[in-house]
This record gives sequence, C-alpha cells and structure tokens, in this order.
Amino acid sequence: MTRILSGLPAAARELVLRTDWEALQHAYGSGEDIPVSLCSLMADDPEVRSEALAALDMGVLHQGSLYTVTAPAALFVAAILDHPVGLAYHEGHFPWDDGPPRSMRAALLVWLGQVAESAAWGEDPVRDRTDWQWEPWHDATRREHDPDKLAALRACRDIRPTLYDAVEPFLSSPDPDVREAALGAAVPLLFAPELSDRVPRAATLLRARLGPEAGRRERASVARALGVWGTDTSDLLADADPAVRVCAALAPAHIDRPRALAILLDALRAPRTTDGWFPEPLPGLDGWFRFTVLRSALALAETFEEVAPVAVAIVAAGGTAVTDHERGPILFRAFAGGYDPTHPLTPAQRVLLRAFVDNDEATGGIAGNVLWFRAAGLPENREGIAALL
Repeated sequence: MTRILSGLPAAARELVLRTDWEALQHAYGSGEDIPVSLCSLMADDPEVRSEALAALDMGVLHQGSLYTVTAPAALFVAAILDHPVGLAYHEGHFPWDDGPPRSMRAALLVWLGQVAESAAWGEDPVRDRTDWQWEPWHDATRREHDPDKLAALRACRDIRPTLYDAVEPFLSSPDPDVREAALGAAVPLLFAPELSDRVPRAATLLRARLGPEAGRRERASVARALGVWGTDTSDLLADADPAVRVCAALAPAHIDRPRALAILLDALRAPRTTDGWFPEPLPGLDGWFRFTVLRSALALAETFEEVAPVAVAIVAAGGTAVTDHERGPILFRAFAGGYDPTHPLTPAQRVLLRAFVDNDEATGGIAGNVLWFRAAGLPENREGIAALL
C-alpha cells in the first residue's frame, strides 16, 4: 500500500490521504476498505487488479446505485487514467465475464461511463423515456431518495466536469477499445447541463472518426453520440450504412423528424437484421438493439397512428421473453394520456387491443404486461380488454 501510494499521481494520492473514507458508505457498509481497493488497481498482479475492479462494480456502484463513496472513488479512477498501468491487460474477475482480455484503461473508462449514466438518470425525463429499460413507474420511485442517496447523486453530478476532462483525451486514442470506452463515458458525462459548451469540441473530435477507414460499430456509436447530444445528424440519415442511419435517428428530437422516424420504423420491420448489427451492445446501450430503436421511434412519433402499423405487427408477433421491452411500451404510447372511458377508442387503439386479445393465449401479452396496462389505465386481464372491443 505504501509503495503504491508513493507511485500514484499527486491528485490520486492526495485524494486517498485526505478523504474521510470511514464516514462514507458503499453497498456493503463503511467505505474504510475502499482505499485498499483503489490502490490495488495499480498492483503488479493482474488478479489483484481484477479483484479491485470487481470491488468497484460490486460495492462502489452496485447494480448502478450511487453511494457516498462513489464520487471520491470516481475521482481517483479519473486521476489514474493516464498512468502506465492503464496499458496492462487482464481478464474478467466474474465467471460470467468471459470476454477477451482488456486493458485496465478501457475497463476504468467503462466504469466511469456507468457512474455517469447513473448520475444522469432523472435529469431529463424526455431522454429517460428513450432508454429501453424505462418504465412509467420509474418516475414515481425516482423521487423517493433518502438523504444519503441524494447526497451521493449530487456529489456524482458535481464532479462530471473533472471526469470529462480526464476522459476526453482518450476519444482520440489509437486503441479502438479505449476509444469506444471513452465514448461510452463521454456520452452521459456531456448530458450535464453545465458541460453543454464542451459538446461542439467533442463533436468535432468524433466526426474525425467517421471516415471510411472506421468500421460500422465505431461510426454508428459516433452517430448515436452526436444525436443524443443534440447536434445535427441530418447528413448521417443518408449514410450508406443502415446501422449508421438508424443510430443517427435515435435522438429524442430531430431536425428531420419524418425521415428519422421512417428510418427507425424500417429497422423495426426487420428486427432480426437490426439486432444482428451489434451482437455486442454499443457503448451506453444494453439489451437487443431493437429495444432502443423502438423506444426512440415511440418518442419521436407525434401520434400513435404514425407508428401503429409497425407497433401492431410487433404485438402480434412478439415472443414471451421480452414483453416489458416491446409490447408494454407500445401499449403505453397508444394510451399516452391514459385510457378515458368517456371517449371512444380510436381505430388504431382498437386494432392494437384486438392484437393483444387475439394473441394473448400464445404470447401472454396481457398477463405479462399487467403493470403497463395499469399505467395506461386499462383493464388488466383478457376479459376486461375484450369487453372494451
């Protein structure tokens, strides 16, 4: 520990020595053990480094939750990003982490991106609704923070300028894995309102990666980043690669809304092809890619009628394993203001509910989406829905 401390960058060393770790909390209790984990990130033994990364995942950011220890730990990680140990490679610590070895720098950037995503959640409800995991009851539970959770959230939001300054140089790294990890961290960091002035520079850096020498994955990731930051991606809506076109259309608001929506709907008509573009999820995304495409299309549509033909086809054909990520959001968009029994169903709403009823025995679309039906103000069983028709 003493040897590692002496070799730390000054900012990291001062952070370890001056922070009252015992007064902070992580997922399993006092933060007094965190300095050892942080310093172990710099250990010579790759297994020790892997265990230290696991401690960050399990305790400091457990399942995306922020704790009072998260912000100082993130500042430490940012301070060591350019240390030579970042070039060292290691394998995953968990049994399910069976991917190829990755550099410590890439792993730390990925973790900072996860911290930034958690910190950004709840700042922009419109943006949150394009997240494939958003559910309407999230808006209620998000307000139920205890004082420690609020303090942790504020602390992680306050440090975003420092984190971004540490991340930005790696957007131009010669290592493609590091570039991708840096982009995954930069996207949610630049959601911070106080960092809006950094977006033009970041966009310029990223557009330099859009040349023909870049592969589909990198070009698509850049297109998505430019869009969600609110920059103009209308030129990329005409890209030769359909995956790039779709990623350029994912933003909650778009200059060329009709064309962007048409691109998203085309992708949803061929879901297997769309999912096949990215067998490994793009930075900042998870789940099947079609889930993200669907959420963005539902958010971009001004009326349900614009998306109804594709949406009804999804409901009619959907399997049973992904009910909450496809049929539920479609239902909620069709009844965005909640079902009003004093108003007749629109033709599009009626066709959608008929698809639920006709396919319910095979897909479990009603029983599997009870919370979505409840959120839309609708009956929660097949008989109740059938009665409306």
